[in-house]
Amino acid sequence: MRKIKSLKKKLFLLFLLIGLAAQSQTTRKYSNEFMNIGVDAAAFGMANAVTASTADVNSGYWNPAGLVALEDNQLSLMHASYFANIANYDYGAFAMPLDDRSVVALSVIRFGVDDILNTTQLIDDQGNIDYNRISLFSTADYGVTFSYARALPLDGLNVGVNAKVIRRIIGDFASSWGFGFDAGLQFNTGDWKFGLMARDITTTFNAWSIDEDEFETIQGAVEGQNQELPETTEITIPKLQLGVSRKFVFHYDFSLLAEVDFNFRFAQTNDIFSTSFTSMTPAAGLEFGYIDLVFVRAGVGNFQNIQQLDGSDSVGFQPNIGVGFKYKGIQVDYALTDIGDQSAALYSNVFSLKLDWSVFR
Repeated sequence: MRKIKSLKKKLFLLFLLIGLAAQSQTTRKYSNEFMNIGVDAAAFGMANAVTASTADVNSGYWNPAGLVALEDNQLSLMHASYFANIANYDYGAFAMPLDDRSVVALSVIRFGVDDILNTTQLIDDQGNIDYNRISLFSTADYGVTFSYARALPLDGLNVGVNAKVIRRIIGDFASSWGFGFDAGLQFNTGDWKFGLMARDITTTFNAWSIDEDEFETIQGAVEGQNQELPETTEITIPKLQLGVSRKFVFHYDFSLLAEVDFNFRFAQTNDIFSTSFTSMTPAAGLEFGYIDLVFVRAGVGNFQNIQQLDGSDSVGFQPNIGVGFKYKGIQVDYALTDIGDQSAALYSNVFSLKLDWSVFR
């Protein structure tokens, strides 16, 4: 017990120092946001409230400490389309136990928009419109994560770390490389699970390379704009997620998994609870299961203070629902989710597939 209290004190001081350090630098509240969308349709169906309960190959993203629960190799794939199929979001991951106490994993995320019309040269030097001057370009964001998890000597306590490489490309105009680290903890006792996930704990640094020749060709595209090169460095500030979950079993065949997460950013945002030091928004998810074969999920999260056109404030939130099916090491999941809130914006269909390696034997 004394060791746990000492560990909690050290973690608190660590995150306090990280938050203060992040605020003392030139940072952006929202950076590398494609890495915060989430993965796995099962998690989407629970509004991403899985920090404490995650226990499969997708834990490399949600909380690497959860990888310790793997007993065999696992593969996960996911595809989603956003903004009426304009943007494509793809994810793949593979995890492999090294021994009975440690696991490694590799995951790849791509968020891209292809075939964007480049109209910066639509009007020639004489002011004439020439549609032949329109070209196409694509923009894509990539995140590659290497994960390692290990069970600690204290029964039920697991730890995991991520090393991330970020690659972002905007046509021929600009590209960047970024690097960062995550760390996670899980503590399991009986039917209760507790999770902590610290993202970008050292801040994630992106270095941009801008093609100045391409920049020169678009400087005059809109008069009075784009006269200076944008910043070439970008820092992603840390985020902290705390979660608690419990699983209930009824009459052996029926189960209910419930989790509540608290998501913190070390910046003032539109989150429902916000201060100059940190902001927090909760998320809650439920998963109803029958004989570990069929699953129905629902969740709500991303509570935000939204200012209306008339100046009044309201609270927006993001609802999610989903279903899943698992049989002999094959699990297929589906989620219906709005990328922002409960507004009339288009909802997205998310599909994912998870395979235990025993399927290939």
